[in-house]
Amino acid sequence: MSNNKEITNEIQIDGRKMKIAFHTLGCKVNQYETEALKEKFKSHNHEIVNENDFADAYIINTCTVTSLADRKSRQYIRRMKKINPDSIVAVTGCYAQVSPEEVGAIEAVDIVTGTNQKNRLVELVENYKKTPYADTEKYVDEYEQLCEYEETGIITSMESRTRAYIKVQEGCNRFCSYCVIPYARGHVRSRAVADVIKEAESLIQRGFKEIILTGINTALYGTEEGFNKKNVISDNLWGIEIIINELEKLDGNFRIRLSSLEPTVINVDYVERLLKYKKLCPHLHLSIQSGSNKILKDMNRHYDREEYLDIVRTLRGFDAGYGITTDLIVGFPGETEEDFKDSLDIVEQVGFCKVHAFKYSKREGTKAALMKGHVAPEVKNRRIEELISVGNKASEKFFENNLNTYRTVLIEEYLEDINCLTGYTENYIKAYIKCDDLDSGFSGESLLNTFTKVNLTNPYKDGVMCQLI
Repeated sequence: MSNNKEITNEIQIDGRKMKIAFHTLGCKVNQYETEALKEKFKSHNHEIVNENDFADAYIINTCTVTSLADRKSRQYIRRMKKINPDSIVAVTGCYAQVSPEEVGAIEAVDIVTGTNQKNRLVELVENYKKTPYADTEKYVDEYEQLCEYEETGIITSMESRTRAYIKVQEGCNRFCSYCVIPYARGHVRSRAVADVIKEAESLIQRGFKEIILTGINTALYGTEEGFNKKNVISDNLWGIEIIINELEKLDGNFRIRLSSLEPTVINVDYVERLLKYKKLCPHLHLSIQSGSNKILKDMNRHYDREEYLDIVRTLRGFDAGYGITTDLIVGFPGETEEDFKDSLDIVEQVGFCKVHAFKYSKREGTKAALMKGHVAPEVKNRRIEELISVGNKASEKFFENNLNTYRTVLIEEYLEDINCLTGYTENYIKAYIKCDDLDSGFSGESLLNTFTKVNLTNPYKDGVMCQLI
């Protein structure tokens, strides 16, 4: 499916730089990759502008995890072209990878690239500006070709001035029956340890205080054949622990957070290994997807609720306030009321600090799409509302259980309307600190991007009001 047209390396476009705008849909990996693309365009002397600004080129980094994501991608593609009808519209990301013909058929689209061709976008856009093509150009590798990690270079900045994401891994080989992402992202491949550490060092030197490791399935980092030999890793380290171990050695006042770990890959023994790292935040995103063993089996998740709860008990045994967030799907084919109640039950048992709730979305090409017993839309709507309600109550209870405890907050922002500083504790509670409580001589601005010890005093908004100590 790849277009093998020769791409030149010329940078000058009619003697002027272009204005480039981006819109990103979907996960943190997409957001990271957009930041990498911005840096590449800037390195070629182009100007990055807001997505609502008049631009020479609009780049839409798409998601395809649900049919709603596809629809949003199409809406933004058309919206960007309306801002400047003469602009170049380049579409990349998961939707472009899985459905290149569908994306290319949208009238506004000039260039389509798959998930492993994003690095070429600077040259593709520059060349299109010089010589527009008659038809939409598509640069999309087949699934079988998505087997090499595409290094996008070292990122030196992020929209946030306090927290920085580092992509460490690409692809997934779990093939959950509902999920199209393995087809969009390809085989498991991991970023070289040296490149990850080099980027982390650069970000820490620039003042970032929280390093968040992310990937399509972060728990699969380093699991592909030959990885350890290629990266010269000690035999007693495995998976994402390799990176955490190296980051732990770096100088600087910073902390490490994992964007997610899959219980399809890790178990109690592995979690216990991670608990020894002092810079690793006591917070994990563990996607359970369903509380029903029957549904988990149909989802091809390779664990059951008892194994999941064993991991939770291990984490909470280490720290009673350990933050656990999760994803849950309602309305999977064949889900009965009893299965749904199992999901509600596990939310209450675990006491998640945040539940991300989703309605099952049929994705063509997946096994679940062919299953019997698809749940009616009105039933899915009722269940999602109930799950959100139970999830919110679990969050509130988690916050209450953390009251009158001491935590460390990374101050990220000053909210002028409520005169509060805000940020997240290490166990992922949104913390609010009244600036009225600051000692004279201290300003809220002076505390931005600093670690601050607090006492969690009372529930407030979507988190907890805290007092400086």
